[in-house]
Amino acid sequence: MKEQLKIGIILGSTRQGRVSPQVGEWVKRMAEKRNDAHYEVIDIAEYKLPFAGEARPDDAGVKSWSEKIDEMDGYVFIVAEYNHSLTGVLKNALDSAYKEWNNKAAGIVSYGSTGGARAAEHLRGILGELSVADVRVHPTLSIFTDFEQFHTFKPAELHATTVNDMLDQVTAWSGALRILR
Repeated sequence: MKEQLKIGIILGSTRQGRVSPQVGEWVKRMAEKRNDAHYEVIDIAEYKLPFAGEARPDDAGVKSWSEKIDEMDGYVFIVAEYNHSLTGVLKNALDSAYKEWNNKAAGIVSYGSTGGARAAEHLRGILGELSVADVRVHPTLSIFTDFEQFHTFKPAELHATTVNDMLDQVTAWSGALRILR
C-alpha cells in the first residue's frame, strides 16, 4: 500500500492582521473531509526566513523550511494580492529552496480586490521555474464579498465546489509526479 500523500497548505502572508490563516484553515477543514491525503497548514511566519541570498548555510529557519517543503508531495498556496502581485515574503520563501519544490504539484487559492488573480498569475510563473506543476482550477475570493469588514472570512457557498475540484487536481498530479522523485 502506498504511503498517503502529504499536501502542505502554505499561508502566503505574514502581515499583522492577515486573513490567510482563516482561509488556510477553511481549506484544511474541507480537505480533511476527503480522506485522500494528509493536509497540513504551513505558516511562513513560523520560519523567520532571512532574505534569500542573506541566509547562512547553517540558518535554522532556512534548514527547517527546506525540510518541511521537501517532505510534502504537493501544495496549496493561500495567496494574498498586495499591489497587483504576491507578497514579498511568499516570493522570498519560494526563493529560499529549490530542489525541494521540484516535480510536485500545486493549487492556488487567492484573495484580494480582484480575487487575487494577478497575484496567482505571478505565482504560476515562479512555480514553473521551480518545476512545480500548477493545476488549472483556481478558487478566487473577493475581499469585498467573502470577508466582512475586509477581515472576517465568510466565504460564499459556491467556493466549496471549486476548492474540492482544485484538491482533486492537486492530489491526482501529486500522486502522478511522485514517480519522478
